[in-house]
Amino acid sequence: MKALSILVLIIIVSSCNSEQKKNSIEGTWRLISAETTEKDSTFSTFNSKTKMIKIINDSHFAFFNHDLKNGKDSTNAVFFGGGGKYTLKDSVYTENLEFFNNRQWENNKFEFVVKVKNDTLIQKGVEKIEKLGVDRIIVEKYVREK
Repeated sequence: MKALSILVLIIIVSSCNSEQKKNSIEGTWRLISAETTEKDSTFSTFNSKTKMIKIINDSHFAFFNHDLKNGKDSTNAVFFGGGGKYTLKDSVYTENLEFFNNRQWENNKFEFVVKVKNDTLIQKGVEKIEKLGVDRIIVEKYVREK
């Protein structure tokens, strides 16, 4: 009987851990939509000619974006990437951008509210860098890569 109780407890704990992992922001995500609001104007910043992924582990995030023509069309060749540490408290996700190919963006914090629903991550927050005149709200939607 004691062995059965231990087995039931293991199953319950395992199912709780897998449920927690399923709702986690950790993983590899592909950008499927992006919207920016500056002053009174809202517009899409999603580029269907590029692919962007975001990778989030237990302490760091990284993002990479490149053109889908593999750089073969030099007029449209795109590559950028960045990353750093992050914190997550409840639904408040704060990126500490330590690395970015546009170095003026480095060493800035960006705070977002995140929500995971099924295999979709929605991230909404403010990008603000006074010295660059950047002050905008962004909403990005990602789907979990399999």
